[in-house]
Amino acid sequence: MASTMSETHTYLWEGTDRKGGRIKGKTDAASEAMIKTLLRKQGINPIKVRKQTNLFGIGGKRKKKIKTADIAILARQMATMMTAGVPLVQSLDIIANGSDNPSMSELVRKVKSDIEGGGTLAEALSKHPEHFDDLFVNLVDAGEKSGALETLLDKIATYKEKTEAIKAKVRKALFYPSAVICVAIIVMGILLYFVVPQFQALFQGFGADLPAFTLMVIGLSEFIQAYWWAVLGAIGLAAFVLVRLNKRSRNFRRGKDRVMLKLPVIGDILYKAAVARFGRTLSTMFAAGVPLVEAMESVARASGNIVFEEAILQMQEQVSAGQQLQLAMSNTGLFPNMAIQMVAIGEESGALDSMCAKVADFYEAEVDNQVDALSSLLEPLIMAIIGVLVGGLVVAMYLPIFKLGSVV
Repeated sequence: MASTMSETHTYLWEGTDRKGGRIKGKTDAASEAMIKTLLRKQGINPIKVRKQTNLFGIGGKRKKKIKTADIAILARQMATMMTAGVPLVQSLDIIANGSDNPSMSELVRKVKSDIEGGGTLAEALSKHPEHFDDLFVNLVDAGEKSGALETLLDKIATYKEKTEAIKAKVRKALFYPSAVICVAIIVMGILLYFVVPQFQALFQGFGADLPAFTLMVIGLSEFIQAYWWAVLGAIGLAAFVLVRLNKRSRNFRRGKDRVMLKLPVIGDILYKAAVARFGRTLSTMFAAGVPLVEAMESVARASGNIVFEEAILQMQEQVSAGQQLQLAMSNTGLFPNMAIQMVAIGEESGALDSMCAKVADFYEAEVDNQVDALSSLLEPLIMAIIGVLVGGLVVAMYLPIFKLGSVV
């Protein structure tokens, strides 16, 4: 019975009401027979019932991947509706019907069906670990047990919104350097493959020695024309290997994260973002009543950087042995002095959650300011780099013409 309840589909139906009027609609249920039963209970005589096709998703919309931002919106919607007094199952039904993402609607309906089958919200969410992490499930479980689910959902929503905002800032910071590299490679490739050969044909009739810089560019152009497939293959293979290593090798990720933290400008942004995530996650977990030692494991996984993750797990061992959190932070040599002092004040005053939230607020603002500054800096830098590359090729092609003009 549980498996039947957990698998729901959307059915389109047509029928007649008590007055003989023709009506139609759309309802979610586990089977066609259940739809007919539900309609008869409502005084509707079903004439036609069919399962809605999912070729392009619910309502003819193409299915989209569920993103972390979608889960943040779900948490905020649940918190808002339950605070307004809407029952949990009804809240989920409203959210499922109102979502623009068919995949999200399907996920919410599965959660709703599990709850209708007698499970708790935490148990229903735990069946989808790819979308609801341990932190989310643990906080919901704490809210259900304490009778403060609305409050905990609000904390989860705030946490998700803040962490998504900081991730967006980090992605923005990394996008610009990546864009510079990609645009530069594309422009260079186009010039070397299409433009330089035109000048090369012109130079063959000069009957004079070409400058070394021009010969170097022509040689590079000939190589690209002959082995462009090998160049593209090497780039694709390198990208594939790096992605696989990043997924499978912890040592590779550790080395990559260490290097990223040491990069100029970008490294400082990533560092402050990790500190902000540490403060935000710890504040949320501690405010929800989760014991500090237990909370540290979720904090480590949410750090987004393996260097910070390993440092936080070391802190967990020290705290479980009776060490103060601020001393454990100091022992890692990783956290800034301001964050350590704020945590120390929080421990002494019994307001660790609020002080960690202040740490998160401060470093989130720092990341925000630095990303904006980086954007302003990189916009002219992109133009300068592309200008130098394109200008260099133009100079290389026109040097023989200048030389010929001086001889004449």
